[in-house]
Parts: sequence; C-alpha cells; structure tokens
Amino acid sequence: MTMMVHETDAAVPAGWTAVCALADLEVERGRAALLGDEQIALFLTHGGRVHAVQNLDPYSGANVISRGIVGTRGEVPTVASPMYKQVFDLRTGVCLETQGKDAKTLRVWPAAVEGGIVYVREEQR
Repeated sequence: MTMMVHETDAAVPAGWTAVCALADLEVERGRAALLGDEQIALFLTHGGRVHAVQNLDPYSGANVISRGIVGTRGEVPTVASPMYKQVFDLRTGVCLETQGKDAKTLRVWPAAVEGGIVYVREEQR
C-alpha cells in the first residue's frame, strides 16, 4: 500500500510534511509513502520511533525497501532488503552487510510524530 502525502494542517512547521497517521504503521512492518514524487519507506520500531528511508533499493533498483525484514544489530535498528539481503541502519542509511558488493547507502529523512500524525522533514540533497 502506498500512502499519498498531504498537508493536513496549516500549523505544520515549514519543511515538514504530514505523511500518515501513526495508526497506519505497524511495529516492525514497513509502509511505502510518497513524499512529493519520491517513494519513501516508513518503519515503526518497538520503542515507538519512526524511521523514514528511501524505498529504492540501491542494489537492485527496485522500490522494495518497505517490504524488507526489520531487525537489529546490537542496538541498531535495521532493515534487510528483500531482494539481495543487504542490511541497512535505519538511523543513518549505512549498509552494514553488503553481501560482498560495494557499500551503498539509503537516503534518510528526519521523522517525527505529533498528535498521532507522522511527519517527515524534506531536506535539500
């Protein structure tokens, strides 16, 4: 399921976009959303933190990261690509397990929850 991004409230701070309701997310299950014309993947961890990363798998070129397997490496929240099983740090986008390939990263966006709504801050590249 891909969620459409929309501004829900004039009180949303500049640069932040309301993406979905927190209730739309399930713990350790990814959801795809559109931020402008870019697909992002949202993840809710057991600790209640929301992470936003690019949905585009940099190794396969497919928009599948939201379907990845969520886990941890020590205290680091991670997602493993469903394609070739590279493991990425959800906080930084760094690939922790490259499966023998060159290191690539996922783009990350700051995410916040306010009033039951998930917001993502659009940043300049």
